[in-house]
Amino acid sequence: MPTRLFGQTGKRISIVAFGCGSRYLAYKNEDDAIAVVHKAMDLGINYFDTAYDYGAGLSETRIGKAIAGRRKDIYLATKLPARNGDAAQRILEGSLKRCQTDHFNTVHVHALNNEEDLAAIEAKDGVLNMLYKMRDQKVVHNVGISCHTDPKVLKTALERHDFNVTQFALNAARVGQAANDGNPATDSFEALALPVALKKKMGVTAMKIFAQEKLNGKTSVDNLIRYSLSQPVGAVVLGMPKVEFLEQNVAIAKAYQPMSPAEMKGLNNQLNQYKVSIDSFFLDHVDA
Repeated sequence: MPTRLFGQTGKRISIVAFGCGSRYLAYKNEDDAIAVVHKAMDLGINYFDTAYDYGAGLSETRIGKAIAGRRKDIYLATKLPARNGDAAQRILEGSLKRCQTDHFNTVHVHALNNEEDLAAIEAKDGVLNMLYKMRDQKVVHNVGISCHTDPKVLKTALERHDFNVTQFALNAARVGQAANDGNPATDSFEALALPVALKKKMGVTAMKIFAQEKLNGKTSVDNLIRYSLSQPVGAVVLGMPKVEFLEQNVAIAKAYQPMSPAEMKGLNNQLNQYKVSIDSFFLDHVDA
């Protein structure tokens, strides 16, 4: 499994990360859910992306059981939905117990939404200051923020604050915001948030590669993964609700060759017709 240096974290992560959200919760049997994580680790995946919101702690609980005895081999990320610092800290304490760990490699502020949301996050008693304190105590090694909705507000957040890492929607349709101007050069995560993250040498993970399946069938899975991996990111975070998807994605990662700029532009031109409808979908998408 190819790996990449993840920003300034000092860690190398597998270029395919295992998404532990709704697609992971599609494994209804706990034994199956634990077994697929073991298989992912055996195939070389070392980045696991969970959150409290994924099943109200169910995803974290399963991941904790699955990585028991192998924690040192894993880059473990979770996310916090609460904006108040005290409330977020209580959730974080529960996340540590559920994941059976004394630290997280990354904790993201989950799903930045709009300017008002950012104001709550960055308030004196907000989640961000709490995470900085947890970083000082080594409970959280890297502070991050995720966003599906608005690259402009994410750009502001990344410029304004001391994040180590970030995660946002990044796919070949150049997803952005619902209140967009129809120009991917001015309303996409790729154009607005990614350059800021790179300038500040943050670790970046790309999500929504398939736009919640809305790009499936519009081009090949290989093309969608290769496009996002051809960006300067550490990994693509993929939901894999079937073992065969895991095996397919690992095979694509192991055979990965970057797309040329011409190939990327051609895929953009092919998929841009779907951008507005995808942006509208993610305006009120619940990441759970």
